[in-house]
Amino acid sequence: MTLATKAVYKFIMQDFLRMSLSYSSIVTIAAHQVIVPCPGVSFTPFHAGHVLGACMFLIDIAGLKVLYTGDYSREDDRHLVQAQVPSIRPDVLIVESTYGVQKHEALRGREQRFVDLVTAVVKRGGHVLLPSFALGRAQEILLILEEHWSKNPDLHSVPIYYVSSLAKKCMAVYQTNISSMNSKIQERWNRQDNPFIFKFITNLPQTRGAEKKVAEGPPCVVLASPGFMDNGSSRELLELWAPDPRNAVIITGYSVEGTMARDIQNSPDEIVSMKGNTIPRRLAVEVISFSAHVDGEQNLEFIKQVKAQHVVLMHGEAKAMFSLKSKLEQTYAGNEEGIQIHAPHNTENLKLTFRGDRIAKAIGRIAEGKATENTTLQGLLLSKDYTFTLLDPRDLAEFTGLSTSVVVQTQRIAISVSLDLVKWHLEGFFGSVVDGIDADHVRTLRVMGTVDVKHTREDELTLEWESSITTDMIADSTLALILGIESSPASVKLTMSPHSHHTHADEGDEELMQQIRCEQIAAFLESHFGFAEIELPEETKGSLDDPTIIVRVDESTARVNLSNLAVSCGNEALRSRVQSVVQMAATTISSLADMYGLKDIHAIRPLETKIDDARFKEEDEDLLKEEDEDEEIKMES
Repeated sequence: MTLATKAVYKFIMQDFLRMSLSYSSIVTIAAHQVIVPCPGVSFTPFHAGHVLGACMFLIDIAGLKVLYTGDYSREDDRHLVQAQVPSIRPDVLIVESTYGVQKHEALRGREQRFVDLVTAVVKRGGHVLLPSFALGRAQEILLILEEHWSKNPDLHSVPIYYVSSLAKKCMAVYQTNISSMNSKIQERWNRQDNPFIFKFITNLPQTRGAEKKVAEGPPCVVLASPGFMDNGSSRELLELWAPDPRNAVIITGYSVEGTMARDIQNSPDEIVSMKGNTIPRRLAVEVISFSAHVDGEQNLEFIKQVKAQHVVLMHGEAKAMFSLKSKLEQTYAGNEEGIQIHAPHNTENLKLTFRGDRIAKAIGRIAEGKATENTTLQGLLLSKDYTFTLLDPRDLAEFTGLSTSVVVQTQRIAISVSLDLVKWHLEGFFGSVVDGIDADHVRTLRVMGTVDVKHTREDELTLEWESSITTDMIADSTLALILGIESSPASVKLTMSPHSHHTHADEGDEELMQQIRCEQIAAFLESHFGFAEIELPEETKGSLDDPTIIVRVDESTARVNLSNLAVSCGNEALRSRVQSVVQMAATTISSLADMYGLKDIHAIRPLETKIDDARFKEEDEDLLKEEDEDEEIKMES
């Protein structure tokens, strides 16, 4: 609670429960102060402008932000700070809908109409009843009356009373919490002028028969609680003054359905007293709202400024709430931001979905580089107390005290074919294989930069890779491919050929591979559009144009540049279709290495290219003998 709210709370609880068991447990806070009750959860209060000390709260739960307004006002009145729009955009806005789409009268015109009406009633010899609650609007109305009386000496003889012991107690809070009010009040305070020490307004002690004595006395203005006039001083004065047409009751705040304050606005001929008998109603009934709730226009503007993804309406009668919902749905129909409006019934569960970005703080080595927009960063993403941190694995121990481990897996395979045949099959499947020797001078085939196939013995291959979800999958594919080489028809055909196996992408074959690629794309386009023709470049002035594929559909022609796969066409619809098919074709004919190439481990474990220096791995003879004996035992079993 704010300090002012705590001060008022004491009197409200004493008045309502006659005790204040929770008072000692209250911790006071200030506007904009961030409260963190537990890791990952925080509250930030903002001025709500409803009553002295009232706040709306921005609640942050694991990065999800909810702004709960409660009752709030955007009115620039005489003493309160108007509700503030937080600078942080929340995901959810829970907002009141008290007045629906109804609009308040302009503040200055409303005040003038109010004082003119009060003056007219007292000058014709009548009494003015102002039903109001003890806290909030009562103080605003008293400030208006005090100023008007000070400017009109002819009214000095007409007394103004406020009848509420609670209002009297709360007045002391208003007199001492000037810092919680707006600049107008603070400026007067700086001039040694306390606005809440009144000259023309007095408190009427609630002694027995006090209401009747005032009712039978000369013209006066009485501000009495409660505001709904269902009981208390305001109801007693209404019943006493109702038969006299010189008197008037002015409803200055919001009235709930089913209360006397709402019923009397229909100007009934009779009212029912608290004792059950009927009383003729002759006094004038006027409604001049000084409600501390936003009207429809102010609410719509606030919602627009907050820009929450979900808007949840509450604190309103069904008719007002759903009229506001309908207006908001019309306003945000088809909006690109996906703003959704909700008006749940009481006790109804509301499930919301969000599309939000999670923010991670980069530290250590990752933060040293200058990242630009759309830069991809790779590292470990750590989550603690709903916050995220991105760091290099090498910095893990320094910043967290944790350590990392790398699991290197090996798999031995017996083979009866040459390594060149194995390489030929691997290139045919994966598209890219690096051939070299490792630090032990063992000939090694590196598949997709991650899995090493080592020729460790004449009749044996050893697969070695750093374990991860992706590399394990590549290793499994490599293993399955190697195990199937001996039974492959292609292997039988190649081993019967007198020449050695050449690679799929030898330097001398690059031109041929490019031609095959062009033909495959052209075949793809022809199957989709019926006509596709390769147009080879012509040599002019020592330079070559890029090869293209011509696609014709009816009278439209599209050209596909085979160097960058860009499509040009005067017909935008055809250009878009051809571009989609070209992208599909490029993906289909690409090798796995081109499509899913991973970060090469060459920087960590480089391979030398002089494969003539390769030799088999030297192993301990005793170890090999033990392994052979173990295999014999398994066979016997």
